Amino acid sequence: MPFVILRWLLAVTSVFILSLAIMAVSTKVSAHQLKIASTTVLFNERTGNIEIMHRFILHDAEHAVRDLFDRKADIHQREATRQQFADYVMQAFALADHHQQQLPLMRVGHEVQGVNFWVYQETPIPADLTQLQIKHKALHDLWSDQQNLVNVEGLGAVKSVIFTAESDWQAVQLN
Repeated sequence: MPFVILRWLLAVTSVFILSLAIMAVSTKVSAHQLKIASTTVLFNERTGNIEIMHRFILHDAEHAVRDLFDRKADIHQREATRQQFADYVMQAFALADHHQQQLPLMRVGHEVQGVNFWVYQETPIPADLTQLQIKHKALHDLWSDQQNLVNVEGLGAVKSVIFTAESDWQAVQLN
């Protein structure tokens, strides 16, 4: 009889451990399915510039560079890959004024910081800007469920817009 109980305990323990392993894997898979990037568009009155800070989850950027550029692309180890991804982001993002004239965005840089990949841009604040037109298509050509959140800060209350694969230009009224 004790042998039967021992076998039963081993079976229950095995099922429990297997269940925990499946839950851990499914949590990682579902976490990976959340494809979202965030961008801050900051009106910095001190510098006179609009400062743009794009934040991508490094794991998503890693998968993106392999699909976009080269199966052997390595965003962790190769500066050329990091530069290539930053260039891609800068091509996918644009700002325009209330007359729909695109603002010239200058490259500031990019970096890996923890679990994030950052891309930085800036442009001088145009005089008499009453509305900001924004376009953000990064990663939409890869993943239809990609969402890009853009927060406009520095002019009172934060204003936010979300870009999906179906989005085009969106307008934000400025104070």
